[in-house]
Amino acid sequence: MLVLLERWRADPNSTYLSWFLWEERIKNFRSIRRGLQEVVKEIEAGTFGNAYRGSSLETVVHSIAEQRQIFKGADHAFLWKPKLRIPDIYENADNQHAFGKLLDTCLCCNTEQQIIAAVHEIDGKKIKGLGPAVANLLYFLHPTLVPPFNTAIVNGFNALTGARVKLGRWDDFLAMRKGIIEFNTTYRSLLSNDLGAVGGLLFDVGSGRYSAPPQGDDALALQAWEADLARVREEVAKTNKALNKAREGDHTHTEVQGWLRDLGLALGYSAWVAVNDRGRQFNGGKLGDGCIDTLPAAATPRGAESVRLIDVLWLDKVSGEIVAAYEVEHTTSIYSGIVRMLDLALGSGAPALQGLFLVAPDEREHEVRAQLARPAFSRIADLKVHYLPYGELRLNRDAIARFGQGMKPVQAISRALT
Repeated sequence: MLVLLERWRADPNSTYLSWFLWEERIKNFRSIRRGLQEVVKEIEAGTFGNAYRGSSLETVVHSIAEQRQIFKGADHAFLWKPKLRIPDIYENADNQHAFGKLLDTCLCCNTEQQIIAAVHEIDGKKIKGLGPAVANLLYFLHPTLVPPFNTAIVNGFNALTGARVKLGRWDDFLAMRKGIIEFNTTYRSLLSNDLGAVGGLLFDVGSGRYSAPPQGDDALALQAWEADLARVREEVAKTNKALNKAREGDHTHTEVQGWLRDLGLALGYSAWVAVNDRGRQFNGGKLGDGCIDTLPAAATPRGAESVRLIDVLWLDKVSGEIVAAYEVEHTTSIYSGIVRMLDLALGSGAPALQGLFLVAPDEREHEVRAQLARPAFSRIADLKVHYLPYGELRLNRDAIARFGQGMKPVQAISRALT
């Protein structure tokens, strides 16, 4: 098992390096929590509606499904199947409120016992089509207590442990959860307290990238398994087109953050770079070079933890107030960036704020506008959000840095979204 774990951790195509250690992953946790709070509010207020499409739940699940590899297809469990009339949380008001109660309990609780009790309660309702796939929502609320869930993870768990967990049953999920925690405890030095890591391992085994070590002492089976591991190692040495594209996306994201940092400094503002990005390499230095290390009190609203994760902020050097906020959305979910800027604008009133900017490739404008049109973002209409295309920033940033003054030049090359 140790050989498998060590090979898996070193494989750049594994979920460990390409998803679990992906720097953008952590940014999604608070925005997904915020989205689930909105789902609960709408259910309690009776405004959730009876359709998945366009709902606040679709917005959150879509954000989860955009996570790399492991959550691909996470939205399938929540899509309305008209012939089967499942999952039965859209047409049945009692079931909808039971689902909302599960989310609300898990949003507020902090112990394993409370989560398990909430799961038993929803299981007792026997809601058609609403099974352990909900664990993918709960994982983002309690990553150290609830593992992610999908078919590949179940298959991987069964292969590694010899268990016979079945899909679609909450009692099987709870049994698997217990086994996953025991496995994670045994190999924690190579995994993490965050159950996303062991979930990623099970996903890679269950999806066929790695085969499980043989049960027992069969020498021939062990030899065949080691040969299979060697095959994977040879694949690692080859160029992986999808991985290179993802890495290029991360690099471009950092590059655009650097452009915005430098432009803000040139225009006379203080600059802030997201706390989890400032150590990235950029132009022979670090992305956080020349930036402030702590947000002033004037720029620390309610929900400040989310604000610290905004990609780039420009602040007035005298007052310390935030003047502009930029979220760079190269390939990641636009949803999370919007939520962080909402926390900024609505958490403090942001009296000096002159612009919220979604900075994205030129071809993503339609996607940006589609996200903002979702009902979940109805409150953003008055916040003067702008779309700033890469192309306009690339062409004009040098001239703005040399001759520009204040926010007008940036507003001139951006496009109003609301």
